Amino acid sequence: MKIRALLTAAALTAALPALAQEGAGTPPPADKKTPPKGQTAKAQVKDSEGKDVGEITLEQTKQGILIKGKLSNLPPGQHAFHIHEVGKCEGPAFTTAGGHFNPSKKAHGLLAPKGKHHGDLPNLYVAQDGTVQFDIFSQNGLTVKSLFDKDGSAMVVHAKEDDYHTDPTGDAGGRIACGVVEKT
Repeated sequence: MKIRALLTAAALTAALPALAQEGAGTPPPADKKTPPKGQTAKAQVKDSEGKDVGEITLEQTKQGILIKGKLSNLPPGQHAFHIHEVGKCEGPAFTTAGGHFNPSKKAHGLLAPKGKHHGDLPNLYVAQDGTVQFDIFSQNGLTVKSLFDKDGSAMVVHAKEDDYHTDPTGDAGGRIACGVVEKT
């Protein structure tokens, strides 16, 4: 019995380098629970003075778009956050970003009885230190691909909070930060 165990150990030890090389360079099998990564985009957000305030990423999933961001140097409090219809962020007012992204021509507001713009998103709650980190999921037919129409799209932070029903902007006030959506 001892000889058989020693022979088995010797055979495995001799075969180990060959077995290790066989899998070299090939990635481990994919976890069947992790879906393949979808189309992605990002927006480098700047304030009205052109200073960097952070980055927003967008990732397409089967159910909608996951929008994640980490922003800083913003005024504390609630701020409307929207996707705008033009990929242009010329300060200080960012009016070049156009209106809200609204290809389906719906009324504004998450609480609007006749739907909402594709660009309507929940308010951001900026902490006293001027930072906000968020994960938002949008399921209203918005796709990453749709943001790259002929004139692109932008992510915009407003001065005031969105009331979620006043058309066309939610009474959100001026635009205080903007980032052009770009392919990654």
